[in-house]
Amino acid sequence: METPIKKQLIDQAIKDFGIQDFAKATIREVKSIAAFAEKESGVEFIKMEMGIPGLPASQVGVDAQIQALKDGIAHSYPDIQGYPELKKEASRFVKAFINIDISAECCVPVCGSMQGTFASFLTCSQADPEKDTVLFIDPGFPVQKMQLQVMGVRFETFDVYAYRGDKLRDKLESYLKTGRICAIVYSNPNNPSWICLKEEELQIIGELATQYDAIVMEDLAYFAMDFRKDLSTPFVPPYQVSVAHYTDNYILLISGSKAFSYAGERIGVTCISDKLFHRHFPALANRYEGLPFGMVFSTRMLYALSSGTSHSAQYAMAAMLKAASDGTYNFREEIKVYGKRAHLLKEIFCKHGFYVVYDKDLDEDIADGFYFTIGYPGMTSGELAHELMYYGVSAICLITTGSQQEGLRVCTSFIEDHQYEQLEERMKIFEINNPR
Repeated sequence: METPIKKQLIDQAIKDFGIQDFAKATIREVKSIAAFAEKESGVEFIKMEMGIPGLPASQVGVDAQIQALKDGIAHSYPDIQGYPELKKEASRFVKAFINIDISAECCVPVCGSMQGTFASFLTCSQADPEKDTVLFIDPGFPVQKMQLQVMGVRFETFDVYAYRGDKLRDKLESYLKTGRICAIVYSNPNNPSWICLKEEELQIIGELATQYDAIVMEDLAYFAMDFRKDLSTPFVPPYQVSVAHYTDNYILLISGSKAFSYAGERIGVTCISDKLFHRHFPALANRYEGLPFGMVFSTRMLYALSSGTSHSAQYAMAAMLKAASDGTYNFREEIKVYGKRAHLLKEIFCKHGFYVVYDKDLDEDIADGFYFTIGYPGMTSGELAHELMYYGVSAICLITTGSQQEGLRVCTSFIEDHQYEQLEERMKIFEINNPR
């Protein structure tokens, strides 16, 4: 059957963009081709490539930020350590939703988790001259590897797909016992697979991090978005799982972007364990006038990068964290629509011959959330992504995230109600044109 968009239009666009291998096309390239093809063909694209919040920003944050600006805060440089109220509320928030104790002093505002990871990479990679390599438990966020390329810091990766549960220990230790790993990085829930590491896996990571003196960078960009559990009640279990229960060598990266849909103001908080924050590393002390890890992170790395974080945005973040911890603002209520979208999209894809690539968390079906992964029998990642463009569906290949599996990342953030029917119709044609 004829495809919704002429194949020649897509093929020529890919050629004109100079893309040799569509499997390696970046998010921005896929987005640009989709926008071009949509304009030229008049066919609405179902856009699944961009991991951008598709909901309004938290009104709690907006109101607080506007008030701070009205009160004249824009004229003042923020303290490099952060707005005291935000630091206090960040400490309280991690107690309320993770059930761990981190002092307000050790919670440092950053220009989004992206800056938090950049400053963390800088600090971790300079802490011990023998440890010069960052290890990614993939799949993961590609830009974090780009940050290390910018710095000239080595990194290693492995796809966790075949190393869940007890298998994780030997695989992780095979890297750590080289003595070169300064930091271990993963997101939980995971971008792009939406796997959620279990307590037993986090315990393995934590124990090995302590044994081999590596620092765990736990990216909580999708905080409490495992919608299989009700993680919405402060100070009451169940809590967001975290490696922080199993080691003192940790940095938690908490973002305002997804949980509060506050991506545009570039605000997050990096929470460093008290023990790590105050720890003196000889290499850091020699380089930075005797300062401990946490002070190097804030008064050297962050100060050199941006001289602090948007002052008014810190007021917004403080208000959102406070309201969440007070129980007056259930941020999960606003974002659980992502889970509903994922459920409906998976049903349509699977009905027409697709399968979920990362489908299990050990013995439990994967959660429905912001992302999920799909594959199609007999097709490579690049072939599938290219073919779906003919049907007005855009997504990125898993290979770009460090995954070794054939398939695509699907983001639910921009899906609109009328597009489920569109997707159903188009995947019917796709299945006819691509018999298994």
